[in-house]
Amino acid sequence: MKPVYTGKTKDVYDLENGLYMLRFKDDATGVNGVYDPGANAVALKIDGYGKACLWLTDFFFSRVQAAGIFTHYVSSDLEKTEMTVRPAVPLADGTDMILEVICRDVATGSFMRRYASVAEEGQSLSQLVEVTLKDDERGDPLINQDALEVLGLLKAGEYDLLRTKTKKIFQIVKDALAEKSLVLLDIKFEFGRVEDENGDLIVALIDEISAACMRVRKTDGSKVGPIELMEIMMGA
Repeated sequence: MKPVYTGKTKDVYDLENGLYMLRFKDDATGVNGVYDPGANAVALKIDGYGKACLWLTDFFFSRVQAAGIFTHYVSSDLEKTEMTVRPAVPLADGTDMILEVICRDVATGSFMRRYASVAEEGQSLSQLVEVTLKDDERGDPLINQDALEVLGLLKAGEYDLLRTKTKKIFQIVKDALAEKSLVLLDIKFEFGRVEDENGDLIVALIDEISAACMRVRKTDGSKVGPIELMEIMMGA
C-alpha cells in the first residue's frame, strides 16, 4: 500500500492491485471552529466523524449502484474507516481536474450569498444543478456547459448525462432521507473519469455521499449534525 494524497478529511492510498483505498478521518470542514459541510478548510475534529461519513457513504453508494448507476465504489471496512474504490482520473489529459456538482432543492448557503438580490432564503429550487471546478485555491469557481466543452473537460453530450445522473442520485438520497422524516436541502457530488466494466473511461460518481457534502434538516427545520444523521439513518 502506497500513500498517494493527504486530503482535508480523507487520505488516499494506492493498493497496488489496480484499486485505491480512502481512509476517512475525524477532521471536519467549517469556519471559525463551527461545522459547515460547504466550507473548504478543516476547522475542527469531531469524534466518530470519519466513521459516520463512511457508514453513510456505504449506505448511499449501495443504493445508487442498486439503481444501476456506475460509481467508483467497491467495498468498505467500517472498523478501519476505509473504503476501497476504483481509481478515478482527471476529466482531461494534462489536467488534474475533477468536477463538483451541486444539486439544490432549497435556496440556502452559498447560493444565497451569490443571489440574495433576486432569491429568497428557503425558496424552492426544484433540483437546480450547478457545476464547479474542484479548485480550493480559486474558491471552486462555477463553470458552465460551454466552458466545460471548450476546455475539453467534457465531451459533447456528457454535460446532459452528468446533469441527468446528478438529479437521479439526488432523488435516491432524498428518498432515503425522507424515509426517516428528514429533508435534503442540497448536496455536493464529485465526478471524475472511471473505467467501467467495458473498459471505457466514463464520467462517474466518486468520493463520498455523507454529512460532509449535504445539508439536511428535520421536518421542524432544525439542523441535523453528522453523527446524528448516521444514528438516525441506522435507526439508533
